[in-house]
Amino acid sequence: MGKSIGIVCGSFHKTEVEQMLAFATDEATKLGMSIGPVVWVPGAMEVPLAIDQLLSNEKVDGAACLGIIEKGQTQHGLAMGQAVIKTLIELQLKYNKPVGLGIIGPGAEPRHIAPRIEPHARAAIGALV
Repeated sequence: MGKSIGIVCGSFHKTEVEQMLAFATDEATKLGMSIGPVVWVPGAMEVPLAIDQLLSNEKVDGAACLGIIEKGQTQHGLAMGQAVIKTLIELQLKYNKPVGLGIIGPGAEPRHIAPRIEPHARAAIGALV
């Protein structure tokens, strides 16, 4: 089999992220990748640490993250999303391994989530090729 990848899933929107994981798994299979560890974390802020731990594993060729950052009453989600994405870019450079971003948002409104579940999940896996 091809590359072995890890996936980090945010559990705050567990039902939707489980759907994303199913699409991501299907896409990985279509692309000849094997899925190694799947790690569930509370939310987006915990994603970078889990990605760091996955990428440090010599048996993992890359990792994807799946989750949702909804629009809130304040700019908290935007600031958090920017920090997470910046850190994920730094981790790619640190380990020279790809990270597929499958986080819907920041700033996603409830009506935006359902139509983005499949394309974001598949794109996160496709980015690892």
